[in-house]
Amino acid sequence: MFEAIAAFWADYGNVLIEGTWESLIMVFLSTILAYVIGVPLGVALIVTQPQGIRPHSVLYGVLGWIVNIGRSLPFAILLVAIMPYTRLLVGTAIGVRGAIPPLVISAAPFVARMVETSLSEVDAGVVEAAQSMGASPLQIVRKVYLPEAMPSLVLGGAISVVTILAYTAIAGMVGAGGLGSIAIQYGHNRGITSLMWVTVVLLIIFVQIVQWVFNWWSKHIDKRLDQSK
Repeated sequence: MFEAIAAFWADYGNVLIEGTWESLIMVFLSTILAYVIGVPLGVALIVTQPQGIRPHSVLYGVLGWIVNIGRSLPFAILLVAIMPYTRLLVGTAIGVRGAIPPLVISAAPFVARMVETSLSEVDAGVVEAAQSMGASPLQIVRKVYLPEAMPSLVLGGAISVVTILAYTAIAGMVGAGGLGSIAIQYGHNRGITSLMWVTVVLLIIFVQIVQWVFNWWSKHIDKRLDQSK
């Protein structure tokens, strides 16, 4: 058994290491950029909603429409549809660099809706108290909404990371690299099912680690748990 494992690693170890590294890069960069876009968009949605601290029905409707359109597009279709624009933006539509734009475009609306949902869970009484003390909308967002919703935002971050990881596997089908590409090229095209199942196991391990880390982080910063002790 050990000899078989050693032989397998000798044949495909470098491939797996490279694929894992590519997947991690795609997830890391795409998550950061998706949150750079998604967090302000989610905050704008909660602020401009009819019951928000700065209601604006037109802006809220436009932003909501944009988010809904972005979330309704299947990633595989979006990936192919924007290839010409991806080439214009980053110079290529394949590889890790070519996967980043579609990953961000798909993930940002998802992140925005997650942020909106988390912020909507903040106690309205706390927000009203801040308003009564003369806090500006920006101050309420910075000192009330985001801090109070942080545990929920962190848990939402785990879902976002796992979702983006799933998208990277799909992107691998069209030459984006990563573990998804290995599963397709070696597992499906060449019939090396053992390598495909190893990529599946690696993805499962990654998901479990992400979920554990974000769960621990959320509990660590949740003030409600400290008050209940």
